[in-house]
Amino acid sequence: MKSRRKTPYLDLTTCPIVPGLLRFALPMIAGDLLQQLYNLTDTLIVGQVLGKSALAAVGSAYALMTFLTSVFLGLSMGAGVLFSMELGQKNFPRLKSAIAHAFLLILAITAVINVLLFPLTQPLLAFLSVPAQVRDPMALYLRIIFLGLLASSLYNFFACLLRSLGNAAVPLVFLGLSAVLNIALDLLFVIAFRWGIGGAAAATVIAQYAAGIGILVYFFRTCRRFWPGRADFSFDRGVLTDILRLSLLTCLQQSCMNFGILLVQRLVDSFGAVTMAAFAAGVKIDTFAYLPVQDFGNAFSIFISQNSGAGRPNRQKKGFLAATLLSTGFSALLSLLVCRFAGPLMQLFVQQGETEVLTCGIRYLQTEGAFYVGIGCLFLLYGFYRGIGRPGFSLLLTVISLGTRVMLAYWLAPGIGEIGIWMAIPIGWALADLAGYGWYFLRKQRLLPDAAGMTHSMDKAGISD
Repeated sequence: MKSRRKTPYLDLTTCPIVPGLLRFALPMIAGDLLQQLYNLTDTLIVGQVLGKSALAAVGSAYALMTFLTSVFLGLSMGAGVLFSMELGQKNFPRLKSAIAHAFLLILAITAVINVLLFPLTQPLLAFLSVPAQVRDPMALYLRIIFLGLLASSLYNFFACLLRSLGNAAVPLVFLGLSAVLNIALDLLFVIAFRWGIGGAAAATVIAQYAAGIGILVYFFRTCRRFWPGRADFSFDRGVLTDILRLSLLTCLQQSCMNFGILLVQRLVDSFGAVTMAAFAAGVKIDTFAYLPVQDFGNAFSIFISQNSGAGRPNRQKKGFLAATLLSTGFSALLSLLVCRFAGPLMQLFVQQGETEVLTCGIRYLQTEGAFYVGIGCLFLLYGFYRGIGRPGFSLLLTVISLGTRVMLAYWLAPGIGEIGIWMAIPIGWALADLAGYGWYFLRKQRLLPDAAGMTHSMDKAGISD
């Protein structure tokens, strides 16, 4: 049964490469910038209204929640590669079966994680070495935020699904509405009602459910062509195997990436509330700054996977060069802006009298922010290898990047302080970039034709590398 309304759809196998990539990526970039408003709003209001300890609690909680939501995001992104390949081949029956299987898998994993998290809150805080003065507010914040994991799972699944179908605009709309709701509720709960850090968490959870339920209803009502029927939920070993091979490795990559960040957060926490607060504010600025190149990498992954399904390796090669030039230029501009305005940016999140926090945060931004080209290229490589059905190589790049960062941070920090943590980050990016681009240019002729021939035969050795 077809929808009465035509769903916005961009065929990335036929459109002009650069305009098509930009047209598809820009709504994704705008959407995730809005998503960052959830945490930015919490950080800004909490830092300015509730002070240093509350800011430190929200910052550490953000690192943990990013790790947890990376599980849902990784599963959805991996499944999205299969969705795009089936769309590229116009195999709609198998596409609907893949949607049904992926949806049930992600819901089941979300339920298990939810059951485990509440009794593990205190052990998690102990693992993160959270200082005593921060532990109670952070525990309260986390227990409320955990209630929103189902909403986060729903939103990430349907957003990735719509994007894999060529519709990047609708996820932006729902995030925009929920971001406005989040800001309004933050102001109401924290400033007007004086509910403290718990109010900030409640505002975020309510906004997440608005986005998650809203996008589910939208898909059901307007994308009936792709909505699975009862028969599509019948167990299909081949479909589930394809989803697992793409999704689990992508999930593992996302989880490894964020687990490495969590280990860095643990090291930061050991330096006390000043460094924690500076890192909390700096990471929000940092993430907001390079989010566009992260989303460009995700959009590029869908471009690559759709063209893999359609069997167009030459188009993939041209897209790889164009995307690298675009990402590098934009990342260099970001570095100039963040380094130049590090002080004013930190002052958005930190109270005027907190000079130690400001100084530490500025040092972080100017050390790490000068090298955004490294992370821009790395996100592009993640998207490329995921898009050709080789998420194992994306995982390898993550291990190189995060492994270097964690090892160097723990080695340098005892001798030179927190500056050692900041220095380790771009070094990890650079080593992973060298590996990713080196492998591409050495094996380009084999990688892309292999990907173009990959349809339903996900058992090829190249998939898991």
